[in-house]
Amino acid sequence: MLGAVVALALPVLAAAPGTIPIVELDGVVHPVSAAHVAATIRHADRDGAPLLVLRMNTPGGLDTSMRQIVDAILASRTPIAVFVGPSGARAASAGFVIAVAADIAAMAPGTNLGAAHPVSGMGSMDEVMSKKVAQDAAAYVRGKAERRGRNVEMAEKAVLESRAFTEREALELKLIDLVASDVPELLRALDGRSVRRFDGASVTLRLAGVSTTDVRMTWRELVLSAIARPELLFLLLLGAMAGIGAELSHPGLLFPGILGVFCLILFLFASQVLPVNWAGVLLMVLALALFAAEVKVTSYGLLTVAGCAAMILGGMMLVDSDAAAVRVPLSVILPGAITVALGAAALVRLVVSAQRLSPTTGAEGMRGLTAVAEGPLDPAGWVQVAGERWRATADRPVEAGGRVRVVAVEGLALRVRREG
Repeated sequence: MLGAVVALALPVLAAAPGTIPIVELDGVVHPVSAAHVAATIRHADRDGAPLLVLRMNTPGGLDTSMRQIVDAILASRTPIAVFVGPSGARAASAGFVIAVAADIAAMAPGTNLGAAHPVSGMGSMDEVMSKKVAQDAAAYVRGKAERRGRNVEMAEKAVLESRAFTEREALELKLIDLVASDVPELLRALDGRSVRRFDGASVTLRLAGVSTTDVRMTWRELVLSAIARPELLFLLLLGAMAGIGAELSHPGLLFPGILGVFCLILFLFASQVLPVNWAGVLLMVLALALFAAEVKVTSYGLLTVAGCAAMILGGMMLVDSDAAAVRVPLSVILPGAITVALGAAALVRLVVSAQRLSPTTGAEGMRGLTAVAEGPLDPAGWVQVAGERWRATADRPVEAGGRVRVVAVEGLALRVRREG
């Protein structure tokens, strides 16, 4: 009897629909976001989800991370719907390729996708290399678009000609499957729809009454994602070098050293996520060395100018990526370089001002002080100067109480000159 009940129950349990996970891809496509999306797809496969929705708003990102997401989509047993939303969102560059590779591609009103032409990390490539990279990217997109039954010609133009499309244009050109205002409307439109998988198999979506669940990043992924921003990477490196440099030049301050080491640890942590170009790091180290040398060497500003140039170039080269969205923006590099240069200039001014000050201690500090004769100086005697009693020799006789000026310190005696 129990066996019969279990036998009847098993098909029901197997057919029971799971929840539909909704995962966000918001911002630059980098290793942390790619790993989060890929892990969510694996969990959806394990849990037998009827569909996974990837809600996307991205300017693009790293090619390796994009391919990681695409590979996860193609290998998934769960149908994947990419939804470019909400209104105002975009799926540019790497986001366009991810949308083309999905089982279902949808967009919200007021969104756009495309502009997937590859660019170099420094903004230019030689003609041969540029052609090779563009043709490779175009072939990659063509293969995905053809298998998904999408417009291969327009997909290729998005890469080779940087074409971009509104949601209506993308729908008319058959780059996407439908337009929906939000995820609930998308799910209602997909219910009962037959979807052709990448391997040629066909599956019918049964989504009526199925609940959805938002898949959030773990705290570790959130921290990594927050740190894995190119502008923050630049500022962390700047803070590490400035803090450690201040501690080395002024031992015992503690706080700059602690702050510098903290920034260095975070920088090394973030460098595991973003592809750091160590030539850029060395240029930034050189920049700070030149700023520090300006304080010691009279270069009339030449070292500061060279330091600014090295810091700007180092910041531009810091992240080794073809994607403009992953590189450090000039709006961060220029203020950083100018701030450090102004700090170096302020230090130089303080050093020059300190060098121009008259000495206040030692033999040099005594020269020029006014002293009062305790008794007659004819020519030797005793004087009071700066609250101290000194043996003094005058250039001519001085009466008791007369005022004299210190000319030099000769051992434990002063040589003075009568005033007036």
